[in-house]
Amino acid sequence: MSVTDTTPVNRTAVPGPATPYQGDIARYWDHEARPVNLRLGDVDGLYHHHYGIGEVDQAALGSPDDSEREKKLVAELHRLESAQTDVLLDNLGDIRPEHTLVDAGCGRGGSMVMAHQRFGCKVEGVTLSAKQAEFGNRRAKELGIDDSVRAQVRNMLDMPFDNGSVRASWNNESSMYVDLEDLLGEHSRILSVGGRYVTITGCWNPTYGQPSKWVSQINAHFECNIHSRREYFKAMADNRLVPNAVIDLTAATLPYWELRATVPSLVTGIEEAFINSYKDGSFQYLLIAADRV
Repeated sequence: MSVTDTTPVNRTAVPGPATPYQGDIARYWDHEARPVNLRLGDVDGLYHHHYGIGEVDQAALGSPDDSEREKKLVAELHRLESAQTDVLLDNLGDIRPEHTLVDAGCGRGGSMVMAHQRFGCKVEGVTLSAKQAEFGNRRAKELGIDDSVRAQVRNMLDMPFDNGSVRASWNNESSMYVDLEDLLGEHSRILSVGGRYVTITGCWNPTYGQPSKWVSQINAHFECNIHSRREYFKAMADNRLVPNAVIDLTAATLPYWELRATVPSLVTGIEEAFINSYKDGSFQYLLIAADRV
């Protein structure tokens, strides 16, 4: 299966409050078409915008001189991506078909599809990128689930959902584009009491002292502002979100990065910064699940 991202860029303004920076981010993702995102998604039609976790299945890669070696590497990287989403979904709590879930910063919609396939419920996504939203909605229609899975061009700091109407929501590597107090205040607003918020994110380690040079390189590459681990817990405490699980995925994501760095056609130039920052302890990859009280 192969889906070429030929969606025309929508030049209309982003609905809701938007800053010049948010406009920059919308343009960035409207024009993004990295092979590492599209080729991995072509494996099974699930298009992710996050990284992978878990041990590499060396047997699945074949021998170094295998003519299908690169194809197998791509498939294995994609398997690790979907394994990451499975871990996020594992931590959403008790989800039933009548519930509504929200993916804030949904990208091309791979996580939304997986959530609907697992729980059978309605999944709403928001993204600043019109191109991503149109791509995700087209995939949902092709899969026959567009009545349950939908992406909207909206600001995650001003989501179009009623107070307390959502059972669970998440940010999967998308929280570094916004102020955490504003973001978690908005999640707290839309979640029902007893609902669950989950984030998987890279964050800089306060015990390191300050963001390392590697973290600064990642910020520059993605035009984002990575937060410290401490900031997540403070913003949760300020917004009625009580952590019930904190999982350090740093060691689990290293195999993904080390494998990706061996595929020249997928390398973006940022692999070294991720690998070195995870190894020196200046950067961490965390899952935090919190209940709305």
